Amino acid sequence: MTRPNILFITSDQQHWNTIGKHFPEVKTPNLDRLANDGLLFTRAYCPNPTCTPTRASLITGQFPSQHGAWALGTKLPETATTIGELLQAEGYDSSLIGKAHFQPLESTDEYSSLESYPLLRDLDFWRGFNGPFYGFNHVELARNHCDEAHVGQHYALWMEEKGLPDWKDHFQNKWGPFDFTDGKPNVSQRHAWTLPEEYHYDNWITERSIARMDHCRENDKPFFVWASYFDPHPPYLVPEPWASMYDPADVTVPQAMPGEHENSAPYIQETQKQKPNFDYPPGEGNWNHGMGSHLQDRDDLAKDIAVYYGMISMMDHYIGKLLDYLDETGQRENTLIVFTTDHGHFYGHHGLNAKGPFHYEDEIRVPMIASWPGQIPAGVETAALQSLVDIPVSFLKAVGAPVPNDMQGVDQLRVWRGEADSVRDHCVVEFRQQPTAIHLKTYVNERYKLTVYYNKPYGELFDLQEDPGEYRNLWNDPEAANLKAELMQKLVFAEMGKEPMWMPRIAGA
Repeated sequence: MTRPNILFITSDQQHWNTIGKHFPEVKTPNLDRLANDGLLFTRAYCPNPTCTPTRASLITGQFPSQHGAWALGTKLPETATTIGELLQAEGYDSSLIGKAHFQPLESTDEYSSLESYPLLRDLDFWRGFNGPFYGFNHVELARNHCDEAHVGQHYALWMEEKGLPDWKDHFQNKWGPFDFTDGKPNVSQRHAWTLPEEYHYDNWITERSIARMDHCRENDKPFFVWASYFDPHPPYLVPEPWASMYDPADVTVPQAMPGEHENSAPYIQETQKQKPNFDYPPGEGNWNHGMGSHLQDRDDLAKDIAVYYGMISMMDHYIGKLLDYLDETGQRENTLIVFTTDHGHFYGHHGLNAKGPFHYEDEIRVPMIASWPGQIPAGVETAALQSLVDIPVSFLKAVGAPVPNDMQGVDQLRVWRGEADSVRDHCVVEFRQQPTAIHLKTYVNERYKLTVYYNKPYGELFDLQEDPGEYRNLWNDPEAANLKAELMQKLVFAEMGKEPMWMPRIAGA
């Protein structure tokens, strides 16, 4: 069998239930098309509900506690073995177009960062740099979400090349060191971005991903292309007509159930107050995402949701162009496509917004599709458990390449091909911040989910079969004591089972 091309498509911070095939309130005709051509997973999980840790897992096949990029603001070591370099060793061209976020926005003498200020805005540097970077021989990068000040790198160069010399006017200027001549920040209206669609990064990522795939086609070389989109990560901002595609009056607005947080962790309870008090040891609460009031006006939230859907639909439109290119060039039959996101998103679920140290399904469960004509059954849905750490292992298996012993993911290829119902009986999700203020791990299996907090008496236990909305925390329920003990043991076993062994034992001593 000819080794397949691999197109890896990711969104950023997309709720698992925002694919139109499952949730018609959102229009995603191209993701629906991909799902109809392949396998749609309903129980896929991220290894960490924030960007850097999971994105590093997507290229290393390791959990954050192993690869070292354990939180936002940390960095994946450049010495890490990655799927990009392993596929290069097999003769592949490995490219990343779009968001990387393997490194922090700040750099120090001890821990340098290529994705940090002021370098990300040094356009002369990016004119001469396309890799190598974490095993990818070709990269075209950006860092901003919508009009964030972090704009720069290859995306800014592309906007200039496309004829938008005043692109800075559409982005915030609160960090420097771009010397905006008028000195004023971006004045985009809430929800409707002033940036014309033709200059949006969805178009940039799509165009440049197609260019790289075409380069490989012309040079008769198999490709591994990661098309890494930025949406629908907030801020909720998208060009027209997508900003007005959905009527806020028509969207479902999730809300917390009355009394549901009576048995929640104290910091979750604080999020439901107008003026929360997060009482951490000095310094340990710094930079914790989600540590603030999550109260929001329902009408404002409905407007945000409508634009969140618009961001997804616009991204779906451009994903469709990737699929069209493969069809038109006759490469679709020999291309393995996997779509997923790095982690989920709250837009009112449990009274929460965006992301943080919350292991509800809305944030740790992710959309996922795998398609490979003739290899993966078409139009099938499965509840087989998937972890995003499994993806690099499964890619290597798909091309017949050896898997390093220190990868912690499992081979899902037999499940993808319909040869096995499942190869996982559980997933583990991690979260850790600064360094012990919030430290939790979750064990989830077919029915139950247990979350344990380091050195804390509280926790969470949900029966996902009887309580799929996760409204009844059974942690302190006397009738669930034996179940909790059993799941505690299974979490210990799961942690022991994912200990990496970088080499096999070759002698008795």
